[in-house]
Amino acid sequence: MQTKPKTRTLDQFIDDHFGIRGTAKREKFEKGYEAFKLGAMLQEARLKKGLTQEQLAERCGTNKAYISKIENDVKEVRISTLQKIVEKGLGGRLNLSVSL
Repeated sequence: MQTKPKTRTLDQFIDDHFGIRGTAKREKFEKGYEAFKLGAMLQEARLKKGLTQEQLAERCGTNKAYISKIENDVKEVRISTLQKIVEKGLGGRLNLSVSL
């Protein structure tokens, strides 16, 4: 007789594989995830505006390779540069928050 696998939440899965919040392994995972999420959000916004990476780069004074590296989590981006990409390139507004 087969038993149905126990369903877990995403948080439970992450706890099991990367440890609880505050552990070194979990903090490393969280930091990497945030960088990935930033690139994905930038790409989603660019596509929503109907822009190519090259068009976005032109609008904000950078190059296509730099935009690609940010979107693909290869390059870290300074907040001032991200602000320029969002405001000048996408016509949006950058909002940041701090969670404790």
